[in-house]
Amino acid sequence: MKLTLEFGGGLELLFGSVKIHEVAVPPPEGETKVTVKHLLLWIRDNLLKERPEMFLKDKSVRPGVLVLINDCDWELCGTTEAVLEEKDTVVFISTLHGG
Repeated sequence: MKLTLEFGGGLELLFGSVKIHEVAVPPPEGETKVTVKHLLLWIRDNLLKERPEMFLKDKSVRPGVLVLINDCDWELCGTTEAVLEEKDTVVFISTLHGG
């Protein structure tokens, strides 16, 4: 499944300073759909370059990371259980800043 992933608010630094990634994410074995939960694991294993604890906590994003699916808050879409569609755009923005 082809997706566009965008990282902002400093998260791009964990991904080689690349903000936008055009990716092809295969569904889990034996499945036909890709959920956000599967996407997060795929990102961890295939895109994340450093410090996974700054992006993920357990099987979700860390508190303070805003997730948008096609410009809609993922909490309105089902959070980690949201089913993604071909050509969706998923945006991750850190809302936490040092001081």
